[in-house]
Amino acid sequence: MSHEIELKLALPKRALPALRRHPLVAAAEKCGNALTLDNTYFDTPKLQLKARKVAVRTRRQGRQMLQTVKCAAVSSGGLSQRPEWETAWTGDFDFSPVDDPATARLLERHRDELVPVFTTRFRRETRRLVPQEGVSILLMIDTGAVHVRTPEGVEREAEICELELELESGRAQDLLDLACALAQDLPLMPADLSKAERGYRLFLDTPAGALRAEASTLEPGHNVVEAFRTLALSCVRQWQGNAATALAQGDPDAIDPDNIHQLRVAHRRLRALLKIFAPALPETFAGTWNARLRDNANRFGDARDLDVFHAELLEPVTPEGLADAASMAALLETVRAARAAARHHAGVSLDLATQGRLLLEFTAALHRLRADSLAEAADLRSFARLRLDRLRKRARRGAQAAASLEPTRLHALRIDFKLLRYGVEFFAPLFGAKGIARYLDGLVRAQTTLGFLQDVDSALQRLAEWSRTQPEVAPAAAFVLGWHAPRYARLRRRVLRESEPLLWGGKPW
Repeated sequence: MSHEIELKLALPKRALPALRRHPLVAAAEKCGNALTLDNTYFDTPKLQLKARKVAVRTRRQGRQMLQTVKCAAVSSGGLSQRPEWETAWTGDFDFSPVDDPATARLLERHRDELVPVFTTRFRRETRRLVPQEGVSILLMIDTGAVHVRTPEGVEREAEICELELELESGRAQDLLDLACALAQDLPLMPADLSKAERGYRLFLDTPAGALRAEASTLEPGHNVVEAFRTLALSCVRQWQGNAATALAQGDPDAIDPDNIHQLRVAHRRLRALLKIFAPALPETFAGTWNARLRDNANRFGDARDLDVFHAELLEPVTPEGLADAASMAALLETVRAARAAARHHAGVSLDLATQGRLLLEFTAALHRLRADSLAEAADLRSFARLRLDRLRKRARRGAQAAASLEPTRLHALRIDFKLLRYGVEFFAPLFGAKGIARYLDGLVRAQTTLGFLQDVDSALQRLAEWSRTQPEVAPAAAFVLGWHAPRYARLRRRVLRESEPLLWGGKPW
């Protein structure tokens, strides 16, 4: 068995000439002529290998035929490490080299059921870069397609255009450093999906929907910096997955708004992590990355705000003949145009080169992090309790300040609750599940209420500005605000009282 350590980078076809001219690529030794690789992936009709995250592939490489078995790897920022077994293909499957017992049993059990599921055909150019003594990296430029023909005769195809960096000797960090250097000049997006995963998605015709936050997988045995890196890489996968899906649309106006929203959620969670773990991180790390992530997320903010305004404040209003019909129509058109413009701006702002470079640089920075002696010795549960206590005390102060019911104070309290909620979610596996779940339910309710109040306060400003520049929408704007006023007044009085058990009652950690 060998362990393949690679970093996969997607790029647009138009960037291939620039990639080949790049000084680092041009200086790398050519490893023979370019080859056309024909690959066939096998599974059972019920896709039982896929269910266990095992891939079986045969490859024609010139006159040579090979059989490869691969197991799944956790991939973040395009970097993955996976076990693989390769042997000559003679026309019959030979799984004897597979020395992982569970994988071997699975393959032998289904040997006679394996059928072709999809194929890939691509041209591979291979170079070897030796940037320093002890480091050797293969650079493989793959261009071609994944092809599927379903049992019903439906054919589908997806383009392959990627650069794979494979480690021959050295550290995984060397792959990230090389990728970061290339990304300074080239539009490269880390790609976590293997060709096998892409083939299965094509076969099943599975749309790539918005990627939501993963549940925390912390374990008490982690040191504090390992815990931070584990949680941060989870956020990176959410950010990268949504950015890649959105960019794959090609047309900025065709991007699913939920992809942009979940991309921003990933940034919020990352920034919360930086604040929570700041005492265990290098002095400048948290501040530098908090600012860079904030600036990146700000590119996309207005689109989500307008979507919330439309869904939460405009759609529930039923005029029923009471509102000025012409004014309401004018307001609806104003909102439609503003949402379209904001979505277009967000789509245009989602630049592949910028997102790819930032993802690679942050992932590289995460892998460089090392725990100092204090962080190495700290007990993770004790650290979690201290940080959650601090977040709750901050929210208490926020609640006391919000007793004035001023919108800015209530908005600040909402941010405090959001940070506390993220902290509880991050550290949840370290404490009792039932108590944490009940506490989180309360935090979500309080945050939702405070979110509604903030949405109305933001709408007040937005509607006032539209009414000033477009007097025809003023009657409708007043009607919408009046519609929500009773609920706004009721919740504003109630939210602090209902939050008291969360801030002064028992805690589940």
